Parts: sequence; C-alpha cells; structure tokens
Amino acid sequence: MAQTDSDDATQAPTWPGWLIATATCIRFYSRLPVPALPGESAHALPDFRLVPRALPFAALVIALPAALIALLAGLAGVDALLTAALTVTALVLTTGALHEDGIADTADGLFGGHTPERRLEIMKDSRVGTFGALALGLSLLLRVTALAAILQGAGAWALAATVLVAAPWSRVEGIRILAMIEPTRPDGAAASVGRPERSVLPVAYGLSGALALLLIAAGALPLAGILLGLMLSALATYWLSRTAISLISGQTGDILGAAQQLGEIAIYLGLAIVIGWGGR
Repeated sequence: MAQTDSDDATQAPTWPGWLIATATCIRFYSRLPVPALPGESAHALPDFRLVPRALPFAALVIALPAALIALLAGLAGVDALLTAALTVTALVLTTGALHEDGIADTADGLFGGHTPERRLEIMKDSRVGTFGALALGLSLLLRVTALAAILQGAGAWALAATVLVAAPWSRVEGIRILAMIEPTRPDGAAASVGRPERSVLPVAYGLSGALALLLIAAGALPLAGILLGLMLSALATYWLSRTAISLISGQTGDILGAAQQLGEIAIYLGLAIVIGWGGR
C-alpha cells in the first residue's frame, strides 16, 4: 500500500544539523529572510524536540542588527535615550513583534479573565486590552531606559554586548518553559512544535553561557551585572511559569513569548543596576 501524505506528516523528520537547526530557529523567531537549505523545507512547521539546541546561535543573528545600531549610534554620540529607543525598535522590527505580542496576550489573558477557559479565550483574541497595553508599554519603557543607563554608564561597546548577551539567554528561558510544562491547548502552537528533549536545555544554556562570557570580555561588562541579570531572569520566568500553571494549567505560545520578554528585561536591569552602582 502506497504511503500517503498524511502518513509522511506524522513521521518524525530526520534531525537537522547545526546549520539547518540555526536556520530553522532564525526563520521561526524572526522576519529575517532565510532561504531553504538542502535537506529542509522552509515552510514546514519546526520540530522543537532537538532544534532549539541551536537557538543561541540563531538569537545572536536575530539580535545583530540591533546590536550594530546600538554600537554605531553610541559611538556617534547620539543621545542615550534615542540610541536605546532605536535599538529596541530594531529588535521589534527584526522579530515582527513576536515576543511583544506574547507578553501583551499573556497579561490580558492571565489577569483579565476569571476562569481558565475565559483566560485562554482572551489570549487567543487578537485585540489588546488594558492589561496587555500596560504590559507592552512597561516592557518597552523598561528596556529603553535600562539600555540608556547602560550606554551612559559603560559605553557603546557595552550596550551592544548587552543586547547580544540577552538575546540567546532570554529565548532559552522560553524553551525551558516549553520543555518543563505541559501545553494547556493540545492543538495550540506550543503543542504543535513538540517538546524539547532532555539534552536540549543543558546544551542551549551552556552555549548561551559561553557566548555571554565572550561578550562580557568584548564589551567589558561587569560579571556581577550579568549574574544579577541571570538571577532576575530565572526568578521572573519561575514566577511566570507558576502563575501560568495556577491560572491556565499549563503553557501556551504566548507564555513562551512573555518569558523571553521578562528574561530580556531582567538581564538589562541587572546590568544597569550594577553599572549604576559603579560595579565595573
């Protein structure tokens, strides 16, 4: 009996190499144009069982335009607040506001409904409510002001390095929630991409940490600031995951986007605080 297309769709694909996995992550997490590589389909839904191991490399590529803008504007003496705003704008444009949409929907859903069903219904609604608007506004405000403080206190190279440090780690925080918490919707985006295998998180965190160490040296970033930022990131995503379990009995794609936003903000704040204390 001939194999049907539906049979092919249910079979696990052969695991991609690092280059294909990186391309898959760039394509999934951003609007950057990435052509299909030999051995992959550019339009297929990614299988996240092993692909996120390459997410740190993809995140660097995704954040690179923003980091270059931060560096060039900072070296050119552009006002710190304007430089930070341009940097965050570049991040938003590169990702197509993927994570910003997640934090807005998460805030609306978790805090705008009174039952799990109603909260999930709100999260699927494309309209932005009061809680979502507040979360989105605060996210932008905190990122811009923290980056401006880093530029003023440590310079343009530190600012660019900060953007590149936060990009991989904050996205892996979302993958941690995907790996450790059951999806609340069996037919949702978080369920359809699959659950990362056990080996993925140590590899992804290890790569993110190694890249952070290189960037700390390149940007003369204070180690204490990075450590504080990572600690704040862990606390923020832990709170988010516990809240999601309590209110909607699991995670969704919006929760993963919110985790990225909280992780990024936390790393920026940790560095800004330590730099402000003269921790260099």
